Amino acid sequence: MPRRPSQLTFHDHRMRTGRGGPRPGAGRPRGPRPRVAHRQREAVPGSCPVHVTVRVRPDVPSLRSKKLLRELQRSWRRACERGEFRVVHYSVQRNHVHLLVEAQGRGALARGIKSTAARLARAVNRVHHRTRPVLDGRFHHRTLRTPSEVRRALAYVLLNARKHWAEKHRGAAPPMRLDPASSRRWFDGWRGPPLDVGAHRVREAREVAPARTWLLRTGWRRHGLIDPTELPGRAGAL
Repeated sequence: MPRRPSQLTFHDHRMRTGRGGPRPGAGRPRGPRPRVAHRQREAVPGSCPVHVTVRVRPDVPSLRSKKLLRELQRSWRRACERGEFRVVHYSVQRNHVHLLVEAQGRGALARGIKSTAARLARAVNRVHHRTRPVLDGRFHHRTLRTPSEVRRALAYVLLNARKHWAEKHRGAAPPMRLDPASSRRWFDGWRGPPLDVGAHRVREAREVAPARTWLLRTGWRRHGLIDPTELPGRAGAL
């Protein structure tokens, strides 16, 4: 009895011929700045802070100009706390921004970052008199679930400029000063004298919200206060 022919699907054809289809190394090569993949984001417990990174496009001027920083801080003062979402700390680097935020769930995180990033984009275009896109893909985020993770994230965000300075100068020790393009003056967990962080607290309005989660308010201190001379990412650091 003759066999009845069966129609192959595209998947069957690719698997039999070896052409196309899923295989190791398939697809467009990842560049030096790969974008965040469009996958469902992990859950965000309301009791855990989140480390968020927002990148800008390569054609955007440096984010660290004094004029732009003033504009960003003015804008963020209006939106650092949005009910279920709070920006607690930030660090502005040349082509990206680090944020430590608290959010009541994945939806609140997405809405809060969308608003914060939109304010960043509008500030860039206002200051530089541009109308082009600013943001480079989706934001990256990592939920911080333990005191040690939060402590590392705080040091990484607040001292991020020291990390980039050391990389640029082949590991040389960065100069001893806190980054003005960060929320360092609103942080009360420094080890040793407060340097230049306390003089403006009374006169200025905050562009960040106070922490409410136990991890970001108190829990991280179990692993020690943060020394302003630390270098984030160094082997052996907490």
